Amino acid sequence: MTIRGLADLSVAGQNVLVRSDLNVPLDGTKITDDGRIKASLLTIKTLADQGAKVIVLAHLGRPKGLPDAKYSLLPAAIRLGELLGKPVQLIPEVSGSIAQTMISKASQGDVLMLENVRFDPRETSKVLADRESLAREWAEMADIFVSDGFGVVHREQASVTELPKLLPHAAGLLVEAEAKVFEKVLRDPDRPYVVVLGGAKVSDKLGVIENLLHSVDRLLVGGGMCFTFLAAAGYKVGASLLEDDQVQDVKNLVELARADGVEIVIPVDVVVADKFAADAQVKVVDVQQIPDGWMGLDIGPKTIANFKNAIKDAKTVIWNGPMGVFEMAAFSTGTKEVAVAIAKVNGTTIVGGGDSAAAIRLLGIPEEDFTHISTGGGASLEFLEGKVLPGLAVLEGN
Repeated sequence: MTIRGLADLSVAGQNVLVRSDLNVPLDGTKITDDGRIKASLLTIKTLADQGAKVIVLAHLGRPKGLPDAKYSLLPAAIRLGELLGKPVQLIPEVSGSIAQTMISKASQGDVLMLENVRFDPRETSKVLADRESLAREWAEMADIFVSDGFGVVHREQASVTELPKLLPHAAGLLVEAEAKVFEKVLRDPDRPYVVVLGGAKVSDKLGVIENLLHSVDRLLVGGGMCFTFLAAAGYKVGASLLEDDQVQDVKNLVELARADGVEIVIPVDVVVADKFAADAQVKVVDVQQIPDGWMGLDIGPKTIANFKNAIKDAKTVIWNGPMGVFEMAAFSTGTKEVAVAIAKVNGTTIVGGGDSAAAIRLLGIPEEDFTHISTGGGASLEFLEGKVLPGLAVLEGN
């Protein structure tokens, strides 16, 4: 895939719309993890420093196509301003005359932010004409479009797929870096190549596993999804998360892996609890001894040792999904130990965004210990699944 980057643009004196991913978690109006804002910073700063008037487009949460104060981008605008060292004006509408006036009054090098693009139902409309209508309104405000929200490039939305059709465009530094790192591991990974998958549902990862079976050397399965693998292997899983309708699909995948010489490593012990709560009774059991009514909420110490052993000689590791309910201290050990093991790998280490990236920050593991931490959980999964991402495809050519 060949897409233009910032180096191909001349932005001095131009109005530049930047689609960023600022969908950060909030506790009221307090940002609890500003990782996505920090990841968006370099592109915005680079454009502003080069004399562009930067207008940021972004979303937060899932408002239902109407303004909703709890989804306002004001906290993100304030935090971005703190990181830039200068204020970022929040325009109190998605598009319209107020936006045009505020943009016209701003100076080159200023950074402004439009209110949550999902306050307008046309942003996520399934009707192409609706998305095009909103994109045209934005295009009238600017000279150039920069796509830098990797977390949304797998979506067909006005600010992702329709806007770049109307303006000279390029990928931002974040999107360019994300695309390059995933293309490299999909096309020519250094070996041994290990993929670590976790998270709740195996159904979310089946397409990824199918696509990777022909290239990966080892597949490590933890998190809630491991219990469907354990059920497929004939174990009873108590009250653990189980997708009964996926058991046969998992059996088929295991057979395909065996035929392709891919090693699938599943837990041999788990941390179980009598309820889903921080104050639950907790014990470690082998996978053939999960008690009725108890649920597995983390991988156990024997499994951690097995996973570490499977990771230590790797030259490429991709990790997507936590090993347990890492937000609760009693069930965070598996995720932390596996993350630390991946960080120590002498090779390329990629964290596939979403909960995995959040876990790294919550558990205090230095981000710089990994080659790349993706900002897009869903986008990185679809990339690994081999899908064409519409927000990247539209950036090819001009």
